[in-house]
Amino acid sequence: MEINLVSWLLAASPIILFLTLILGMKWSGSRSGALTWIVTVLIACLFFGADLNLLGYATAKAFLLSLDILLIILTALFLHRITEKAGTIQKIGLAISRSTDNRALKAIFLGWLFPSFLQGVGGFGVSVAVAAPLLVSAGFSPVQSIIMASVGHAWGITFGSMASAFQSLIAATNLPGGLLAPASALMLGIVSFFCGLLVTFIADGMQGVKRNLLYTLLFGVILSFGQYYLAINDLWILAVTIPSLIALGIGILMIKSSPPKKQEMTLSTDKAMRYSKNNHEPSLAVSMLPYGILVLLTLLVNLIPSFNNFLSQTKIVLQFPQITSLLGDVTPAGPGRIIPIFSHPGTIILVSALISFLILWALGFLKRNDFKGLLNQTIEGSIQTSLVLFMMAGIAVIMSHTRMTDVLARGLSQVFNKDLYFFIAPFIGAVGAFITGNNTNSNVIFASLQMRTADLLGLSVPLILAAQTAGGAIGSVLSPAKVFLGCSTVDLVGKEGQVIAKLLVYGVILIFIIGALTSLFILL
Repeated sequence: MEINLVSWLLAASPIILFLTLILGMKWSGSRSGALTWIVTVLIACLFFGADLNLLGYATAKAFLLSLDILLIILTALFLHRITEKAGTIQKIGLAISRSTDNRALKAIFLGWLFPSFLQGVGGFGVSVAVAAPLLVSAGFSPVQSIIMASVGHAWGITFGSMASAFQSLIAATNLPGGLLAPASALMLGIVSFFCGLLVTFIADGMQGVKRNLLYTLLFGVILSFGQYYLAINDLWILAVTIPSLIALGIGILMIKSSPPKKQEMTLSTDKAMRYSKNNHEPSLAVSMLPYGILVLLTLLVNLIPSFNNFLSQTKIVLQFPQITSLLGDVTPAGPGRIIPIFSHPGTIILVSALISFLILWALGFLKRNDFKGLLNQTIEGSIQTSLVLFMMAGIAVIMSHTRMTDVLARGLSQVFNKDLYFFIAPFIGAVGAFITGNNTNSNVIFASLQMRTADLLGLSVPLILAAQTAGGAIGSVLSPAKVFLGCSTVDLVGKEGQVIAKLLVYGVILIFIIGALTSLFILL
């Protein structure tokens, strides 16, 4: 199907408008999202066959999608409020700051290895929500912290979250995982090295990159070879978790073996400086408890199939009928976003937060009446983020149900011939993830298109699909929903444009690297 320029520009207009408002005009996420949603509805109705029936079902599906993410936002923010009130997060930041003068080494540990491990065992936004506040406590700015945590774990998104995105690639293409895994694991493994380089650059510039190149190379080798070995042996669900855990353990040993600082480094906030003078402060072991509980519960839920199946029996499921636009575009009947209540990442974080509160209360670092205040702070601090999230989810679902997303991808593929398509393939994956908020959806929407295009152009299907899912991994950390989640945990709500503007630069760099790798693999 040929896509004309006018159709393509109309389909692209929501993305162009949103980026223009939030980056160019410095609007807040809520204002940008609201206007973009209105424009998307108008374009969908006037040019892509949307009617009230389609918009109604799309809104219901968007509610489920936003609820799925909002459960993580609320619980992660609640956990953060608890650790902040008890002083544990400040203790961790001070401990890392005092252990080494090497600013970039702190970033490697908290901005690359730890978020990657969290992505392996959980994902769905947990990596940024948990790691960003720790980075702030270690002395980095809130914007730096979100960017480092986002870039640092991007390489692990396809095989992270128990390989949910990779499973969607298999399902969408009906190709065996053994055929798809080698190229995807190899490409993303190499990308992990560049993620580490970018984290050290963000933390300490080129000086930090040069000083820590051997560390970055070491961890990159562990992550890439570990992921590749596990993936080609059909252990996809552990292909990020185990290598990240190994690298994390080595990182902890490195932090401990580094010479102590001669001068104590205080934290960047007044609250942290007041805390550093407090004699009644938690030990480092107690401070690590909330995160240890989170990791333990996540492993129990995700690595014990019988336990996971038992918890996953209770679900929020809404069945939707077949939806047909006025132009004849069909969305098959089926459930919307399925939310398993008791095995959901948000539930795991909530249970971790409640257990942590009880322990910290028993140890005297919290008071019983703190609970209500922390809960109120959490709700008040997430209202704006919740509204933006719902609007962005609505935009994504409307675009996918009216062929707008498909028009975007097809138009891009028509512009580039065989010699250039390897560069556009990861961008298509990134666009899908940017719009929908995750790599899983991007693979569902675009994997079959990428496979057909690769066949038509005579390119390697596994390689193009590797570029698709690798690009989707990068695009997912650039998505507004993930940025809003990160901003909500470090008090940057309303300033999301600053983060997106800088994050896009690093994201585009990584996508170009994926394109270059695809080209190199084709030549080889």
